[in-house]
Amino acid sequence: MCDAVVYRGPDDAGYYVGDHFAFGMRRLSIIDLGGGHQPIHNEDESIWVVFNGEIYNFLEIRHELEKRGHNFYTNTDTEVIVHAYEEYGYRCIEKFNGMFGFAIFDSNKNIYFIARDRVGIKPLHYYHKGDKFLFGSEIKSILADSSVKRIINRKGLYYYMGYEYVPAPDTIFQDIYKLPAGHYLVFDGKSLRMEKYWDITDFSSESNDLRYYSDKLGKLLEKSVRLRLVSDVPLGVMLSGGLDSSTVVAFMSKMVDEPIKTFSVGFEEETYNELAYAKKVSDYFNTDHYELIYKSDSVKAIEDMVKYFDEPLSNISSRHFIFCRSSQENTLLWLLPGRDRMSCSGI
Repeated sequence: MCDAVVYRGPDDAGYYVGDHFAFGMRRLSIIDLGGGHQPIHNEDESIWVVFNGEIYNFLEIRHELEKRGHNFYTNTDTEVIVHAYEEYGYRCIEKFNGMFGFAIFDSNKNIYFIARDRVGIKPLHYYHKGDKFLFGSEIKSILADSSVKRIINRKGLYYYMGYEYVPAPDTIFQDIYKLPAGHYLVFDGKSLRMEKYWDITDFSSESNDLRYYSDKLGKLLEKSVRLRLVSDVPLGVMLSGGLDSSTVVAFMSKMVDEPIKTFSVGFEEETYNELAYAKKVSDYFNTDHYELIYKSDSVKAIEDMVKYFDEPLSNISSRHFIFCRSSQENTLLWLLPGRDRMSCSGI
């Protein structure tokens, strides 16, 4: 299961095998490069966690937990999760400012606690059938278990035809689900319970003028960018030249002393090239800018896209997938038209 997603975490691998459960992790090291090896445990090793993402306010939470008597053996944000769970239970999620998909095994209660961040930045999938429960950042990890049948979920296919993607909690595969954004689930070895802990409509209404909201938005953006500068590895920005990435560069340029490293990806076909816009932003903020030109063979690129997407997705960035039914039962192909030919891959 971990080998299927090596590209998500090329820096480290970690495993823990208990009496009736196992955790595995592929790590991309960002904070506490040497000491953040996962899975990570609490003081008496009764609670274990694997974690994908970043908790931006982890230092603040750590100081609070240390005052309450918790002892830390790493400097990573991952360990904050396991101690916050000890202290606050499921409500620990409400403390986290970040992007995350994590799984906790609590041997004291014999339960699995799995959670996804508020807006679903980090992916999290699971499979539950009979007494078997599997989870992973990507579907391909779950499919690494040969007992999981690759059967098309007809409801997911129906959704795809209407929405051009498969909305949570469904996937294109039967019995495999996405944990929805802002949700957590608890599995006790037999039954599974899912709860929503946050919704995008959970906000207070205010009535103020445009200047108030403009100033507030600026302060929130500045705080957001500053929080994301905590790292033990060099930082950079993917710069398209559009509003979002240019705003990040603008705020970040005021917070660091050295030139920001910016990266832009262009294409040989000028129709899809945004490098000129990115270069204008780079010149204005004097960034250390790098341009990468995509020259891959289009058919090979299609195969890679199918592999990394895990399930069909149709949007302006990925062009359009076209479905067809093959003669084999429970086999689905999706096609992506190239300039002068078509290629297909099967599930």
